[in-house]
Amino acid sequence: MLGCSHKYHKVCLLQLIGKNKWAKCAICSTIFGHMTGDQPDGTMKHYVDKNMKCSGYNSGTIVISYNMKSGTRNGKHHPGTSRTAYLPDTPEGREVFELLKEAFDRRLIFTVGKSVTTGLENQVVWNGIHHKTNTSGGSGSFGYPDPTYFTRVKE
Repeated sequence: MLGCSHKYHKVCLLQLIGKNKWAKCAICSTIFGHMTGDQPDGTMKHYVDKNMKCSGYNSGTIVISYNMKSGTRNGKHHPGTSRTAYLPDTPEGREVFELLKEAFDRRLIFTVGKSVTTGLENQVVWNGIHHKTNTSGGSGSFGYPDPTYFTRVKE
């Protein structure tokens, strides 16, 4: 396998891959193939607001709007949701935007599960990819400045 040196028995590897067209090394987490998720249907739109600033940046802001549709999963209804995220319009911000766009296209940004904020089951929730939902307030408010954000989101 390219990318990691861990070796698997054929049966173990087939179990790891399952029905997917991708696999994640259980030892080092290297992903092989194109990982896809179970994100509900929805849209991702964006624009650049030249007048809006993310704290700590002297550039415009990339505003990302997610609109996720309601639907049914495992026989249970889940409501839709809308979320807005922000990135500074810098070279690194644009790089992260492209990664988020790819993650959305691969259905990895959202999933259906239990909401951490409301405690309700069968909700459209973030799926572990870090987003900034405020332009200020620091990391405690899911905003900027946050000096480690770009490193974390790229992981």
